[in-house]
Amino acid sequence: MNRHHIRRFMDNNLCHKSEILITGFLAFLKIWTTILQLGIGLVILFRTIGLATLASLAVIVLTVISNAPLAKLQHKFQSKLMVAQDKRLKASSEALVNMKVLKLYAWETHFKNVAKVAFSRIVNFLDAPELQSENLRKRCFSENLKDSISIKCADFSWEDDASKPTLRDINLDVIHGQKVAICGEVGSGKSTLLTTILGEVSKTKGTIDVHGRFAYVSQTAWIQTGTVRDNILFGSELDDQRYQETLQKSSLVKDLELFPYGDLTEIGLYHGRTQRKTVLLVTHQVDFLPAFDSILLMSNGAIQQAGPYHQLLTSSKEFNGLVNAHKETAGSDQLVSATFSQKSLTSIKSTQASALKQYKAPNGNQLIQQEERGKGDMGMKPYLQYLNRMKGYILLSMASLCYLIFMICQILQNSWMASNVDNPLVSTLQLVFVYFLIGVFSSVFMFIRCQCLVTLGLQSSKDLFSQLMNSLFRAPMSFYDFTPLGRVLSRVSSDLSIVDLDIPFSLSFAVAGTIGLYSNLIVLAVVTWQVLIVAIPMVYVAIHMQRYYFASAKEVMRLNGTTKSSLANHVAETVAGAFCLNEWLIQRLETISAVVLAATTLCLVMLPPGTFPSGIIGMALSYGLSLNGALVFAVQNQCTLANHIISVERLNQYMHIQSEAEEIVNGNRPPLNWPASGTIEINDLKIRYRYGGPLVLHGITCTFKAGHKIGIVGRTGSGKSTLIGALFRLVEPAEGKIVVDGIDISSIGLHDLRSRFGIIPQDPTLFNGTVRFNLDTLSQHTDQEIWEVLRKCQLREVVQGKKEGLNSSVVEDGSNWSMGQRQLFCLGRALLRRSRILVLDEATASIDNSTDLIVQKTIRVEFADCTVITVAHRIPTVMDCTMVLAISDGKLAEYDEPMSLMKREESMFRQLVKEYWSHFQSAESH
Repeated sequence: MNRHHIRRFMDNNLCHKSEILITGFLAFLKIWTTILQLGIGLVILFRTIGLATLASLAVIVLTVISNAPLAKLQHKFQSKLMVAQDKRLKASSEALVNMKVLKLYAWETHFKNVAKVAFSRIVNFLDAPELQSENLRKRCFSENLKDSISIKCADFSWEDDASKPTLRDINLDVIHGQKVAICGEVGSGKSTLLTTILGEVSKTKGTIDVHGRFAYVSQTAWIQTGTVRDNILFGSELDDQRYQETLQKSSLVKDLELFPYGDLTEIGLYHGRTQRKTVLLVTHQVDFLPAFDSILLMSNGAIQQAGPYHQLLTSSKEFNGLVNAHKETAGSDQLVSATFSQKSLTSIKSTQASALKQYKAPNGNQLIQQEERGKGDMGMKPYLQYLNRMKGYILLSMASLCYLIFMICQILQNSWMASNVDNPLVSTLQLVFVYFLIGVFSSVFMFIRCQCLVTLGLQSSKDLFSQLMNSLFRAPMSFYDFTPLGRVLSRVSSDLSIVDLDIPFSLSFAVAGTIGLYSNLIVLAVVTWQVLIVAIPMVYVAIHMQRYYFASAKEVMRLNGTTKSSLANHVAETVAGAFCLNEWLIQRLETISAVVLAATTLCLVMLPPGTFPSGIIGMALSYGLSLNGALVFAVQNQCTLANHIISVERLNQYMHIQSEAEEIVNGNRPPLNWPASGTIEINDLKIRYRYGGPLVLHGITCTFKAGHKIGIVGRTGSGKSTLIGALFRLVEPAEGKIVVDGIDISSIGLHDLRSRFGIIPQDPTLFNGTVRFNLDTLSQHTDQEIWEVLRKCQLREVVQGKKEGLNSSVVEDGSNWSMGQRQLFCLGRALLRRSRILVLDEATASIDNSTDLIVQKTIRVEFADCTVITVAHRIPTVMDCTMVLAISDGKLAEYDEPMSLMKREESMFRQLVKEYWSHFQSAESH
């Protein structure tokens, strides 16, 4: 099964649907017990009244048959419900995962409105097609083997249609110990080829053999919530010497010195550090290619040529084009040659990292805080939180009153039949008519009760979901920085699903069970009051047991909720524990009921003859027999409701998150043409990510003049992205301010601010939908404008080549488009917005040089008169900027023209350029 099906299953089902499986299994056990009870009852009835039993059997059969259409109707609506739930969770999860992008583009409101209902079904997971084992033959490595990887005449396809393979006619032999590079234009199939070696892409033709083990470094770095050490070791034994060498080679030593707990710090790292953590560098930069034994040149899903670097350089025009594109993005080496001597360049190679330290956990707080979990009995608070939604307590009161009337009607109905069945003054027609009339009257109140409870559940669920989404979408980015996404998704998935369905039913059954239990006791007390001597103490014992059960069961359900967001396998264990507690309670309740029934029977036997008609005595015994089920049903559903209401408690924890600033400040809205020129003044800007935390930016002061191209450089963790976050107010200043065209950005609404700026983010993000939706999410532009933007981004031919054109599918995460194409789509968004201020947040860090060249050329032409701020990952991207801002440890190190900085011997920018060109010339010399 591919990873997309597994991911969908984990998100949608494991949190909650596993509980339904367990509940369903217990319900299945009741089927045969019901059949057994029915059979015994019919035998007793036949021995008592003879052939008249057939009438009862006929009624039972007709009832079962009449339920069949209702079951089909319920299945139909249940299927629709699950589809709707899937859409809601899909939209909610996608929005929460990409919350930073939504805030940068000011799309929160739109995506909040798109989110609809909750989950996918387990059947979607079980029916998902398995990846066939023959797609990949993994074998142990042997010294006698020549090849580590062997692919013969193979086709591979992401889609089910084998006639259109993603990769075709692949022939590849990789010798053990050989280093092979794969290059090609955007969308040529480079990443797909690596994925086929992992066995993630279906093979439609040929063979593929992989000998030995393999490690994979994805283009987008991936880590788990946990400590730095856990993410590096990933389950392996700690070899201290090897571990320290790994930290040094992956350039993490300096970063760990900044963390309060060193490598024991719990993390959710941003792109720069996560990618370095993987140790093996995966890049599009052509200057690494001379070091490889073999290079594969790919185009249109096929390997065009293969060979060493210098051989391809002389024999392949396409490869020459890639190398030339890299040199063009790198810029002329004349500047470096004029500035640095060869000796100074080579001296960079001898620079070594400082000595490593053993990291110990100091006093301080972890970056990732423990999940909040309620303790003890919360009393009526969560119930009131649920019932206060849309005046739910009124609907509950009406439903309870209707059910009380229904139970009174049931007692009157049975009493009428019991007292008059032998009464000669009441005819059979009168007996049946009154009995039927009371039944119809009670059915009306039962229908009203159901309507009230359905309305209560629907309104409360919608209101809770709406308030939760408002709170999450308005939460500051610091909340997502310090809160693992699994905790949020657990509430959006499992807890919301419980609120949707389980709480309304639990509430209904708890009220009905309680009223039914006390109705039974009242009937018994009326017939023989002596039973109260036993019943009252037994009710007290039952309540005491229920409280004793609550003390453990509530904590189990809270642990269940918190473990869902960390370790999925704990869910099943915790749920199983909850059911064990339920069975413990049921066993003791049944014992209490048996004692009350025995006392009732004894009292009835001891009554003087003629005290009550035989029918009333029989009715009392009938109610006594049903007391066992009534007590279990009432207490069990009260406990179930108490367990489910914890979901409301957990949702409420995230419904009162401190919000960001207002989206729109009506009294201080900027002009429609703001920003008109694009001048940015930064005055003594100080930033910290949370109250009481250390400063990340220390008093930055500078001015970005209108129309200038500003490059921001610095080492990883220096504060470059934080400065951009401050510009978009993803984080609010602790001190200082940013003024854009005379307006302090802190004085206007966030939507007014973010919607006026353009940005191409570090990680290109596409959403599930169409090409049109991903370019023009708010539907503000015509198709002609979109096609023109695609032409400028060199994506027009690719999109036109698809049957649906602008309606072509984009799957979740945009994984059916290459990384370079995704970045070009983000460029298209910026072109459609046409902002006077454009920010490139390390936008070309993960794309190939030819795509980088397209982006840079398009920006130079289309944003010639705009202020462009580039956070640089590759030094050449800022060489043609008018000004360069260098940041070191959150402080402004220097801010001047590139040429002026290059002339300063002590310049930080000069040092960065020197290191880059030292590496570049070293690669060229191979």
